[in-house]
Amino acid sequence: MNGGLRADRVEVRIDGTLIVDGVSVAMPPGSVSALIGPNGAGKTTLLHAIAAVQKPDAGVILFDDQNLGSMGRRDRARMLSLVEQDASTELALTVRDVVALGRIPHHGLWRDEATEDELIVRESLETVGMAGFADRVFTSLSGGERQRVMLAKAIAQQPRLLLLDEPTNHLDISAGLSTLGLLGRLAASGVSVLAVLHDLNLALAASDHILVMQNGRAVAFGPTEQTLSAELISDVYGVRADLLRHPATGRPMVAFSQQPLVE
Repeated sequence: MNGGLRADRVEVRIDGTLIVDGVSVAMPPGSVSALIGPNGAGKTTLLHAIAAVQKPDAGVILFDDQNLGSMGRRDRARMLSLVEQDASTELALTVRDVVALGRIPHHGLWRDEATEDELIVRESLETVGMAGFADRVFTSLSGGERQRVMLAKAIAQQPRLLLLDEPTNHLDISAGLSTLGLLGRLAASGVSVLAVLHDLNLALAASDHILVMQNGRAVAFGPTEQTLSAELISDVYGVRADLLRHPATGRPMVAFSQQPLVE
């Protein structure tokens, strides 16, 4: 596959413990890929390795055939942005100031880009429904509001690869669904999106492709509807699961049962 995100035999150890164990995967460009798995599967660590926040102990990670790990920070920041699960800062920045930080990788040495930056910041806030909060102090916001502001910051960065760790964390149902719809629109515009998701129904509804991790390994990857089966969910999560069809969208959805797997 040309372009897109490709990981080849990636290993990550933290304090000597193998957290990501030889993950190899190729994710198509311009699509939404969900990264799922139980707690401790290595999802966030893999995301950090892709973003070069965590240096892999082995393997290589490419995007559009460029080695992300060997790129300079500025060039990499022009290519990808990462939205963490929880955002915090002690600085008394306004929401506008926080989103404007996403423009730093694009600043030239001499050129005055203030007008263009202001437009992009405003549009990014409008995109996530936070334009009315531009003058609020970031630390005064709720967790869900902060999450949307950090997504606006990532959009202002104008990445070709967008990485998100639980993008619906802290969000109510309406805001969560709106965020997932936005990710789909970003992918349709050419952005490659990889999102860690705990809610399997959100992953089924929002993703084109899905990567399933267990104990640090990639146990399945492919088109979502062809890859995530009830049997796979039961094997990975240790619960009884059934896949149904959503009555309105026709997309698959999962129903869980409290009945034991072994009777």
